[in-house]
Amino acid sequence: MSDNKKQTAEETRNKLLEYRSSIDNIDAALIYMLAERFKITQKVGFYKAKHKLPPADKSREKEQIARLRKLSEDAQLDPDFSEKFLDFIIKEVIHHHKKIRGGEK
Repeated sequence: MSDNKKQTAEETRNKLLEYRSSIDNIDAALIYMLAERFKITQKVGFYKAKHKLPPADKSREKEQIARLRKLSEDAQLDPDFSEKFLDFIIKEVIHHHKKIRGGEK
């Protein structure tokens, strides 16, 4: 392999490692942000249980979806993807709220 091709292959590998390192950092930040979000939603679940409020709030969910779709558009992220992601999170939160409330499934 010539020096030019060897250098190019090495540069390519290094650039890929650089990108992957950034992705790893972002993934770590996402996990910590999700953990913080779920700590707060757990508090909401206990609050709802204490005040006999339903685990789900369809009105709030619709507002959140509309808000995050707009944020996604502004950030040039596929709003459909964002909605699916939020829907998954909402389902998990409601599941946790039902468990907090008393074992509802």
